[in-house]
Amino acid sequence: MEQEQIDKRVCIRFPIPGATVSYEFKEHTEEFSPLIDMSRGGCKFQAKKPLDINAEVTLKISIPGERAPLTLHGKVRWVSSIEEKDQYQVGVQFNPYGEKERQNYPGNLVKIIALEQKFSTKEKPKKEKYEIDS
Repeated sequence: MEQEQIDKRVCIRFPIPGATVSYEFKEHTEEFSPLIDMSRGGCKFQAKKPLDINAEVTLKISIPGERAPLTLHGKVRWVSSIEEKDQYQVGVQFNPYGEKERQNYPGNLVKIIALEQKFSTKEKPKKEKYEIDS
């Protein structure tokens, strides 16, 4: 009997067509890596080299139509190999939003919420109407 995987995410994940990620990790710099999807709490992107789990990273996410990239700090939570492409998928959890060092600028959260509203394909739950018999 198969167990169903429970998705513990509380944020809606959404793709942004044409968006890319640039970052530096150790001596490796990678630019224009395809962004697979993102949410208010993190993102998933394709990389040419694996990153270390729990590594602190600063990402610059370039979104078509936006003047400047979003700069977000986070931690690598998982890495999986894409064997047929000799590349990797990387999952990064964003640091909290706030004014302290290594926290993300709160204005970026506002931008991400706007992007979520624009690009999210997840349907909102429909409200049911009930009639009461008297």
